[in-house]
Amino acid sequence: MADAADETFEQAGSGASASYPKQCSALRKNEYVLIKNRPCKIVDLSTSKTGKHGHAKVHIVGTDLFTNKKFEDVCPSTHNMNVPHVSRIEYQVIDMDNEGYLTLMDDKHGTRDDMKVSEKDVEMRKEFETRLKEELPTLAVVLKAMDEEVVIGVKSGKD
Repeated sequence: MADAADETFEQAGSGASASYPKQCSALRKNEYVLIKNRPCKIVDLSTSKTGKHGHAKVHIVGTDLFTNKKFEDVCPSTHNMNVPHVSRIEYQVIDMDNEGYLTLMDDKHGTRDDMKVSEKDVEMRKEFETRLKEELPTLAVVLKAMDEEVVIGVKSGKD
């Protein structure tokens, strides 16, 4: 029989910490919800009554936070839906390369260069380029949910 000291245990994350349950009837427009395991912003919400012994149903329409793809779901109003933990983080912009990758610095002076401004967002790219060329203090607003991140905006930084 093996000693307890010789045994190793692998850890596996359940993913549960990335979201929390919330009753369908408590969800509101412009809040976040997981639809088909994707973090979505609720753009339309409607409640309908069903037959004599049925439950009220909530019809939810949301857009994916990262792809803008539309998702729909129907849930009994008494059931729970998972809501993602969503955070907005502002990073100081140091530089941007030709491919649109930003060099960012957080408030603890750590740097990263893995965030890319989408080619589809031409106006945001131009804003970053202009502000960097004029050497203006610039912040990148990053939205984070379910271990995914995306640049959603440009802000003026403090001098």
